[in-house]
Amino acid sequence: MTPNVKGALLMMGSMAAFTVNDTLVKAAGQEVPLFQLVALRGLLATILVFALARHLGALHLRFGRHDRWLVAFRCVAELSATFFFLTALMHMPLANVTAVLQALPLTVTLGAALFFSEQIGWRRIMAIALGFAGMLLIVRPGPDGFSIYAMYALIAVICVTARDLITRRMSPEVPSMVVTLATSLTITTGAAIASVFQGWVPMTAGSGMLIASAAVFVLLGYLFSVMVMRVGEVSFVAPFRYSSLIWALGLGWAVFGDWPDRITMLGAALVVSAGLFTLFRERALQASE
Repeated sequence: MTPNVKGALLMMGSMAAFTVNDTLVKAAGQEVPLFQLVALRGLLATILVFALARHLGALHLRFGRHDRWLVAFRCVAELSATFFFLTALMHMPLANVTAVLQALPLTVTLGAALFFSEQIGWRRIMAIALGFAGMLLIVRPGPDGFSIYAMYALIAVICVTARDLITRRMSPEVPSMVVTLATSLTITTGAAIASVFQGWVPMTAGSGMLIASAAVFVLLGYLFSVMVMRVGEVSFVAPFRYSSLIWALGLGWAVFGDWPDRITMLGAALVVSAGLFTLFRERALQASE
């Protein structure tokens, strides 16, 4: 098995784990308040991440103050993304929310051009415009199709874009597991504080199992996403990120009975096509340098 094949399998495994986690959270959210759910899932995930990071010997803070500030800002961006994404997830079909998130390669490319002065040609600008048009078809900003939760999904994309741009500025000395642990701690603490005001409810054994399983799958998602960066070429592996939409379509239909309408599917196809073109274009440019 070549490194690229391993990387592709790990990327698909990561996307599958994150999508299963989203499915479990959405199912548990029908009985458990959002912040209680996130706090409990975060507590379990933090314990698992800490144990894994300690086992790997990746728990150290031997990096500069600048990187520590970047880790802190990244945690804030991740916390905001978690709130907006999960709120949208509780009120929108799984596939619709996942389809909106497929615009991330486009928004990151645009953000890098705006904030880091990275050069993008007219082809990628056209692809970004096409992807945004697809996103509009998914969220439908009109009186019949738009909801506040669609706006939450869009805000989540902005927050995740900020997170990824901040991550780009971190030096290689910052261990990935330290970033993951700091993020998990931040989300858990934020959700625990918010849950005091939202209130807690007694849980059934079924809800507890859903939350515990979500913690395991979110850890697997993080673990695979870290591993994928160590094997294969990023330009080859990155397009397999879109496999999450296939998982979301299948799980959304099987678990919740949801299936996107034709307009949403068309929008998702435009977003995925634009993202794939952007990734392949970046790969071609890197190969020509």
